[in-house]
Amino acid sequence: MARILTFLGLILLPLHLHAQGGLDTYAKGARSMGMGNANLSLTDTWSVFNNIGALGRITKSSVAVGYDHRFQLNELTTLSSGAILANDKLNLGLSMSTFGDEHFNQRHIGIGISNQMGIASLGIKVNYVQTNIEGFGRSAVPVVEFGGLAELSPNLFFGAHIYNLTNAKVSKISNDHIPTVVKSGLSYLPTDKLTINLEAEKDILLDPVLKLGLEYNLMDKLWMRTGINTNPSNLFFGIGFRPKDFVIDYAMTQNQYLGATHHFSFGYIISKQ
Repeated sequence: MARILTFLGLILLPLHLHAQGGLDTYAKGARSMGMGNANLSLTDTWSVFNNIGALGRITKSSVAVGYDHRFQLNELTTLSSGAILANDKLNLGLSMSTFGDEHFNQRHIGIGISNQMGIASLGIKVNYVQTNIEGFGRSAVPVVEFGGLAELSPNLFFGAHIYNLTNAKVSKISNDHIPTVVKSGLSYLPTDKLTINLEAEKDILLDPVLKLGLEYNLMDKLWMRTGINTNPSNLFFGIGFRPKDFVIDYAMTQNQYLGATHHFSFGYIISKQ
C-alpha cells in the first residue's frame, strides 16, 4: 500500500509544485505558506530557506522547526529545521530538511551567510542536496543560491532570489537538472499592522507564477494571513501566535486539484542584540 501511495504521490506532486520548482525549492515555514509563499521580504528564521538575502536584516538569533503534511499522505511529508546566528558583522544561517519515505526521499543541508550593506541586504548559500529513489540509487550534488532585499523606503521593499545559480544536475551521470528558479517582488507596508507582498516566480522550464500575500496584525501577539497563487490557482490561509520569545504558526493550502495541505512551524528567539 505504501508503494502505491508513494507512486501516486510522485505522479501528482508536480501539479502541486508547478509553482514551486521542485522539492528542495518548496518554500518553508507556515508563515510563508499562509501568505501564498510571497516570502522574499519576510525576515524570520525561515529566510534561510526562502531568501538568504533577507537574513542580513535579522537582529535576533533563533531556531525553528516545521512540518508539512501534504494531501493527507505520510509519504509526502516534509520535516525541516533552521537556525540563525546573528551578530553585528555577518549573519550565519543553517538549514536541514527531509521529504518522502524509504522508497523515494530527498534530503538537504545548507549553510549561508548574509550581511546588511546600506539599504540592501545580500546573501549567498550552498546546499548539499541528496536524492534517493529505490531501485535507481542515490545521488548528491551541491546547489548554490543567491538573494537580496532592499529597503526602497520605510514602507516599500524589493526582494530577489535565484536558486541553483550554477544549473547543477541531479547527478553526474544524469541529464536532468535541479530546477533553477528566479523570484522577485515588492513588499508594501501601508500601516504598522498590514503587509502586502506581490511576487513573480519563474522556473526556467515552466510558466511564470504570480503570488499575492497579506498579513494583518489583529492584536499584539496574533496575526492573520492569506494568499493566492496563479498557474495553478491555489488559496492559502494562516494564523500566527507569538507569546514572549516563541513563534507558533499554522497554515493551510487549498489546491484546486489535490485538496488541502497543512503546515505547522514552531520557533524560538534565542537572544537579542
